[in-house]
Amino acid sequence: MDKITGKFLRYPEKVKRFGEGGLRTKNINKKPKFTLITVVLNNQTLLEKTIKSVFDQNFKNFEYIIIDGGSNDGTLEIIKKYNDKLDYWLSETDKGIYDAFNKGLELSKGEYIGIVNSDDTYRPNALKIISSYIDDDKNIDFIFGSVQKRWGLLSGYKPWKIFFSWGFYSSHSTGFFIKRTAAENVGYYNLKYKYHADYDYFFRMIVKKKLKGLATKKNEITGDFRSGGFSSNLKFIDSLKEDFRIRRDNGQNIILLLFVFLYRYIKNIKKVINWEF
Repeated sequence: MDKITGKFLRYPEKVKRFGEGGLRTKNINKKPKFTLITVVLNNQTLLEKTIKSVFDQNFKNFEYIIIDGGSNDGTLEIIKKYNDKLDYWLSETDKGIYDAFNKGLELSKGEYIGIVNSDDTYRPNALKIISSYIDDDKNIDFIFGSVQKRWGLLSGYKPWKIFFSWGFYSSHSTGFFIKRTAAENVGYYNLKYKYHADYDYFFRMIVKKKLKGLATKKNEITGDFRSGGFSSNLKFIDSLKEDFRIRRDNGQNIILLLFVFLYRYIKNIKKVINWEF
């Protein structure tokens, strides 16, 4: 499927649904400036903090969607607590985190779309900051907001880094916002990639589609990114192989590809040696 339709029509086959709810199921629909999406699976400990950070926004013109992958740890009970505030929530089995992202994209109705994972949070002025950039330049396709991590600040946007860095922008979960029409142009996350479909998405967005993007000022922090979660549990070799495959599939120069691959491998070996000694 090439386009985001705004209607939930995908994957009716072999899916076990545990529930759905929210304002849309009561025929209450919005035409918001932002759609905010959270995907979750068995994260009852941190999810509510994420939800509260969304509803604590100073800028109120948004809709909020939660896609649950069929949690069985109490996550669903937390979601149901906010049934009268959430625009839509869905709980059903899926094909992984990127499948859940795709469902959220397809359900989105906002002019711009943001994804905040279930262990990350927005700062109260996040949407106000992003909205100010949109109002200044209606031709912006995507924006990277500064994101605070435990070890430092992620900020800035340099397109050339897509060829050299590994994983590109970690701020994706809390600092990345994309225009809905631009998202339709890029398409869905490719489910053949298990670990780094977001890197493939960014490569298509920046290099192939040549979309216009920018970053907020360094001190304009939009959210907090918690170290851990899905990306921290990857098997290094499997992750490395897939990243290599994504770069190859997207037509990157083979010499540069081998250089980046070797650099990443050596860097990881040094890290292991430091841990052991």
